[in-house]
Amino acid sequence: MTEKRYVKIFARFERFWHWSQALLVLVLLVTGARLHGLIGGPPWEAAFNIHLIAAGLIIVLWIFAIFWHFTTGEWAQYLPTFRNLMAVLRYYAYGIFLGEAHPAKPTLRRKHNPLQRLSYLFLKLVINPAIWATGVLYLTVNLTGLPLETVAWTHVVAAYAMALFVLIHVYMATTGTTVTSYLKAMVTGYEWVEVDEKT
Repeated sequence: MTEKRYVKIFARFERFWHWSQALLVLVLLVTGARLHGLIGGPPWEAAFNIHLIAAGLIIVLWIFAIFWHFTTGEWAQYLPTFRNLMAVLRYYAYGIFLGEAHPAKPTLRRKHNPLQRLSYLFLKLVINPAIWATGVLYLTVNLTGLPLETVAWTHVVAAYAMALFVLIHVYMATTGTTVTSYLKAMVTGYEWVEVDEKT
């Protein structure tokens, strides 16, 4: 028999990492857009320096986050699963608008539904490394001999992928039982989850 309990599922470091990463990603997206002339803002050199500092900070944050995930076993939260994936996709496609119940509620051992797991795995294994690698190559292109334009555009494509991920992530954060319930969980660490003997 299952029951719902209001329990802490997001640790303090997890929340610190999430919000710090969110802030740094926004700084990187805004300064990157400024560097490409898409928006106004600080002088180009100032935007470049802010972009470099934020990039350095987020790489350090990611290193700590990787260490934390592996030492706590939280890395298992991102293992992909296709169980209930079609039901989750159907739910977000139209079931949510019909008032249907979510087919994959969080539990103590499974914070993320199958779609979240695949999305976060793609972010961590494709988008983030693409941004790291092309950012470093962009700064050292004279040492590698790679065409600057190719490296720069690959970095921009990865940045657009990150921006798209952020937009979808923000939208999905509003699809809880209330518009702010997921946001509240990532601030307090507590969420209503289903608990049973197998959880």
